[in-house]
Amino acid sequence: MLKSYHTEDLVEAGVDEAGRGCLAGPVVAASVILPKDYHHPVLNDSKQLSKKQRELLREEIKRDAISWAVAEVSHTVIDEINILNASFLAMHKAIGKLKTKPELLLIDGNRFKPYKKTNHHCIVEGDAKYLSIAAASVLAKTYRDDLMVKLASKFPVYDWENNMGYGTPKHREAIFLNGLSPFHRLSFKLDKSGSDSQLNLF
Repeated sequence: MLKSYHTEDLVEAGVDEAGRGCLAGPVVAASVILPKDYHHPVLNDSKQLSKKQRELLREEIKRDAISWAVAEVSHTVIDEINILNASFLAMHKAIGKLKTKPELLLIDGNRFKPYKKTNHHCIVEGDAKYLSIAAASVLAKTYRDDLMVKLASKFPVYDWENNMGYGTPKHREAIFLNGLSPFHRLSFKLDKSGSDSQLNLF
């Protein structure tokens, strides 16, 4: 059972991102403030949910949340400032769009660049521990998946409607056969061994 809150007397926002390890497309982050007494029998880390579950949960989260926001940072900015900083930037943008000001940020993962003067806690696998982070993971992933499906209609050869920009064998093969699209991240180095890595990650 995921926890409803970390600190009972503070307004908490869960924050998570989607698309950090992709070869193409933006990185997307979401921030969600849920009621302190919020419970949900299905809500969990978005990676543990089916597509149908995520779609249903997206609407429930938007309906039930005190405040929620989604933001993206483009592949071109990722190439300029690296994927780690771009992930932080997307998170900051999502937090800044919240209509209710959070007093504590619950960040999925082990690293974060402080947002203004707002206190934060980094929580490894936080999307499987706190409902607000899980909710953010669902909103970020569903938003980004929708975006990649739309891009796939313009660039069908890369199979983005199925891989969402991740480096699957079919995606990598398409790059080697057809070259890069305008939406690929140039800061990722892809070699013919099938491995890919982000340059200048730190």
